[in-house]
Amino acid sequence: MISTTELDELMRRGWPAIRETTVDGWLARFSGGVTRRANSVLPFRSPSEPERAVCRVEELYRCHGLLPAFQLGPAARPSDLDAVLARRGYELRTPTVVLVAALGEVPHHLPGSRPEIHVQHRPDPSWTELWWKVDGRGGPDSRAIAHEILTAVPALYASREDRHGVAAVGRLALVGSRAGLYCMATRPDARGRGHASAILRGLLERAAECGSKYAWLQVTTDNHAARALYERAGFRWASHYHYRELTSPAAIPLGEHQRTAEGKGARNPSPEKDSGTRPTPDGSHASTEEKTAAYTADP
Repeated sequence: MISTTELDELMRRGWPAIRETTVDGWLARFSGGVTRRANSVLPFRSPSEPERAVCRVEELYRCHGLLPAFQLGPAARPSDLDAVLARRGYELRTPTVVLVAALGEVPHHLPGSRPEIHVQHRPDPSWTELWWKVDGRGGPDSRAIAHEILTAVPALYASREDRHGVAAVGRLALVGSRAGLYCMATRPDARGRGHASAILRGLLERAAECGSKYAWLQVTTDNHAARALYERAGFRWASHYHYRELTSPAAIPLGEHQRTAEGKGARNPSPEKDSGTRPTPDGSHASTEEKTAAYTADP
């Protein structure tokens, strides 16, 4: 249906970083620490010198005040990169599965008729307010960066109200003939009342009307409630990934090239001077309306 390499690219485009740069075939992403996906390396291709490339990544991220992090799935290169990073002291973060569904089949799996939801092409203040209250991390600067990420690609923004106001929201990124589900969030006192299912159905029906053929989403591996909801809707496993993040100095000796560079005056920032900004989750579903329906990213 969709290859793992294509899914990596779709997820990248559905939740784009503010800035990207290449490091010997790898894609390094920076977004002020807002979401892990938008502040991690996507290792598309094998670098000519993997150890040297890792050292360059670490220096680059620390210069941005960020923890070095890699997003690793089946298409990551080189194929032993996960083991290399683990030996270097990188910690495993956020195991996630990627689910895919044909949009023409999803409505047949969901109960009821077309739900009453409000769909627009940009997030209005009420949509943003609920999403940020449920999933936001950080102050006004982080919220502004998150808004820039959200609106960098065409997307649909859905909300559903009850007598207390906006009860649930969701976002569907439109990438060619594919659509990616993100930012599913339900107000805490409104959970368990079918709002997430209504947002899901409404967004996917609108996406089909826009010409999308398939939809993808990310959900953390241990979020069994969310996975059950999406599997009932017709979504099926297509890929997986996790992150490796370095929270302390590398555990293995530096390569000869790095010692030479240091001998010429180059150095990495010390741990004490590193701001250690921690990215928030990447947009992947951390929960549903029974728990908190959080970032679908990444994140």
